[in-house]
Amino acid sequence: MTQLFRSLIFVPGNNPRFLEKAKKIQADIVCFDLEDSVPDGEKVTARKLIKSALKSRNSYESSIFVRTNSPLSGKIPSDLKEIIQKGIDGIVIPKVNNTKELKKIEKIIVGLEKSRKLKSIQIIPSIESAEGVVNTYQIASSSKRVVAVVFGVFDLLNDLGVEYTKDAEGAKYSRGKIPVDARAAGVAAIDAIWQDLKDSKGLENDCKIGKSLGYSGKSIIHPDHISVIHKLFHPNKSEIEWAKKVCKTYLESKKQGKGATTIEGKMIDEVHFKQAKTLLELVK
Repeated sequence: MTQLFRSLIFVPGNNPRFLEKAKKIQADIVCFDLEDSVPDGEKVTARKLIKSALKSRNSYESSIFVRTNSPLSGKIPSDLKEIIQKGIDGIVIPKVNNTKELKKIEKIIVGLEKSRKLKSIQIIPSIESAEGVVNTYQIASSSKRVVAVVFGVFDLLNDLGVEYTKDAEGAKYSRGKIPVDARAAGVAAIDAIWQDLKDSKGLENDCKIGKSLGYSGKSIIHPDHISVIHKLFHPNKSEIEWAKKVCKTYLESKKQGKGATTIEGKMIDEVHFKQAKTLLELVK
């Protein structure tokens, strides 16, 4: 693993104040959103605001991802044209149903990386449909860029025609299958959002269930949830060993005057070093 996946927080891309406040958020991944939190009439504005925010990448301590619109929306090419630039670590793709959709998107990313001389950008597909659940392993293993998958419970239940409840029976099979498929593909699984901001006990219990199923962390919509989630999704042994390796290798590389290096074929830079150092300090 090249980073922690305990918390992925969505930040509305059309809100300049929230984008600015995100600089102080201590989530493992800050994800600027172009999808559900942004009305159709504000997509263009949101792209421009996110593009501007990415220019201040050094002001953000977390990994920076951007959630595009869905493959079926037809908006992804326009999203990628604006957001694929220096400063972005990866993208979250919502409502991925199959590998065919993912490959089309990856082809666009590769072209933009080459023309703009960028490092390889990570991908986190979001599984939010019955078809996506069935194809999770294929999606998770379809590219080396895929580092994790996200479980999107609300759209899944909508696809199934099931009303949302905090303990929805219709989501249990899917919630259990996704981390198994992700693990088999060698990537992390990030659990669904806990919607009730006032029910902290419910959040704690939901985190415990998610961890027992094999999730590495949780997607969230409010910073107040971060501390609870980080406490319950404590780093495991393999994550700790990886962090030690990252710190040792990066410091040795820095002594040689290099700003980045690789470990087991994976790119490691200042952001990964900070994350690894934070993890080890957390463990102490």
